Amino acid sequence: MRVILLRYAFDGSAEIRAKVRFDVVVAGAGLAGLYTALCIDEGRSCCILAKEEIDVSNSWLAQGGIAAAVSSDDDPNLHFDDTLIAGAGLCDREAARVLVDEAPGEIARLVSRGVPFDLDDAGELSITREGGHRKNRVLHAGGDATGRETVKALSHLAAKRPNITFCAHTCFYDILLSPNGEVSGAVVTRDGEYVLIETRNIVIATGGIGQVYRSSTNPAVATGDGIAAAMRAGAGVANLEFIQFHPTGLWSREAESRTFLISEAVRGDGGLLKNSRGERFMTGRHELGELAPRDIVARGIVLELEKSGEDHVFVDITAKDADFTKRRFPTIYGECLSRGIDITRDWIPVRPVQHYLMGGIRTDLRGRTDIPGLYACGEAAYTGVHGANRLASNSMLECLVFGRRAAEDINGGDAGRPGGAELPRAPVRDAPPPRLDGARRRIQDLMSEHGYVIRTKSGLEYALGEARRINDGLRRAYAPGTDYLETLNVAAVAEAILSAALARPESVGSHYIETEK
Repeated sequence: MRVILLRYAFDGSAEIRAKVRFDVVVAGAGLAGLYTALCIDEGRSCCILAKEEIDVSNSWLAQGGIAAAVSSDDDPNLHFDDTLIAGAGLCDREAARVLVDEAPGEIARLVSRGVPFDLDDAGELSITREGGHRKNRVLHAGGDATGRETVKALSHLAAKRPNITFCAHTCFYDILLSPNGEVSGAVVTRDGEYVLIETRNIVIATGGIGQVYRSSTNPAVATGDGIAAAMRAGAGVANLEFIQFHPTGLWSREAESRTFLISEAVRGDGGLLKNSRGERFMTGRHELGELAPRDIVARGIVLELEKSGEDHVFVDITAKDADFTKRRFPTIYGECLSRGIDITRDWIPVRPVQHYLMGGIRTDLRGRTDIPGLYACGEAAYTGVHGANRLASNSMLECLVFGRRAAEDINGGDAGRPGGAELPRAPVRDAPPPRLDGARRRIQDLMSEHGYVIRTKSGLEYALGEARRINDGLRRAYAPGTDYLETLNVAAVAEAILSAALARPESVGSHYIETEK
């Protein structure tokens, strides 16, 4: 099913106020973007684009950790097997092999770069376990603040690199191509004005698509900007139907712009899933119980809620020592306590929430897309390592392995300076835009109702028809500013997700189609 897209998000009324040049442009300032930039040769100029500040990204919010077979009783082969099992048979085996084999080396590089991983009483790396892993192999920092601590350490290093320029409050609009189809530049906006960046290399590291849904663990900036821009430029995408819903988003009576995550590590360290009657409903559903792959746990919770008519279940970690819980999960403990929940004594109310996209822009093992000069890494990329369901804590690892590989490919290419990019002619789209806030809310409602944990063919068809109608109105109109761009991107990505979901009629992994009566 083909999604009709504009070629450019901007229209013919756009005027370029400035033109700059960089050897490499990295769109996104999370772990994937930062690590890629740090792996670029210092002799090449590199610009990191961030829509907000560096602390507004999925990476910054990541609680769980980074998976790597670094303990004496573990092996990359075991990590490989767990990755394939979680991916429900749809992982790219070669990509997964690269991921697990190179994982220990990436941990060593992070340690050498000052990432403060937590240590055990013997002074060795502290390693825990999360869902789908049959061995303890998840490293963490700051207890449950691995993403924040890793991004902080790498951002400090990037700030010291003379070849790296950080551009905050910059929106990534579109990819420009030369007459022969190679990357020649990018159009961005900064302080409301259009800027043309001449470059031969663009790395899409813009993260996820959380704002396509009504409730997500992603920050407000996660509107699929990089994926949408790549689609507009003609890059291939894959597996967009595979959306991971984290089983344990913190339930709240009030609507929230971002759902706080109760890390899977809580269950890895002994937390139990219970219904309101105190029953462990995951027992018997899977051999790993609460630590089954996330798609299985999320479905288990949704089915339990359908049976009970309630809107949340609970994580119970009260059996653990209180001092351990406070030390191991300081962020979760503090956030819950601020809401009147003492997790050392109280059960934590949770329900599944959109968390991660397994698909994305199709890349090879070097992060290359099918457009010369265009790369992708991190959550925006489809490397094939996750298959139909991501294994816990493989996401930060994927950022590292394939971000470095993309940088190495760029480093091995022509170091000549970019030049010659011009703003292409685009038609003026003068139809009045629909109400952007209403269009965005409608997309989010459709996706949350029909593109959630359990889907139906009729629901997907209805949602796709509505999404196409909204997209048609947006494609005919134009409005300067971030609101229009984000709404356009959210709607385009939603339509692509629904189209992909309908094109896969069988249930597999996180894509579950319920048989209708």
